[in-house]
Amino acid sequence: MANITNTPKTAAGKSAAKLSKKVIKGSHGKVLKIRTKVHFYKPKTLRLARTPLYARKAVPSRNKLDKYRIIKSPLTTESAMKKIEDNNTLVFLVDLLANKRQIKDAVKQLYDIKVAKVNTLIRPDGQKKAYVRLTADYDALDVANRIGVI
Repeated sequence: MANITNTPKTAAGKSAAKLSKKVIKGSHGKVLKIRTKVHFYKPKTLRLARTPLYARKAVPSRNKLDKYRIIKSPLTTESAMKKIEDNNTLVFLVDLLANKRQIKDAVKQLYDIKVAKVNTLIRPDGQKKAYVRLTADYDALDVANRIGVI
């Protein structure tokens, strides 16, 4: 038998042969990772969720800051009355640990009103005061009458 070699004659055939040779041989180049920071951080590994064999607590702890503990009382001072009339704002004494979102939700649940925003301050006697601004579709004077502030 005669020795037959596969030598393509066209340009497309030559490039195909070159590519097939490259695929068979494979690439053996080394690619270095470019580091852009001077600190090395370990990669994040797989962290599985815990599956305890038994509960560590018999009863889950309840939420200590409920809506009745968050809002202590409305303020009825002259400056608070002026805020109600002029700025559509109610003034409350609130729990020291309550944040603005919790105060907003508590007012919404207790009095069925929508709150535009809440400003807070801690008074010199150590109590937290919250200025609760109502949205335009609620009148603070009507709400104050309903609550019993006025």
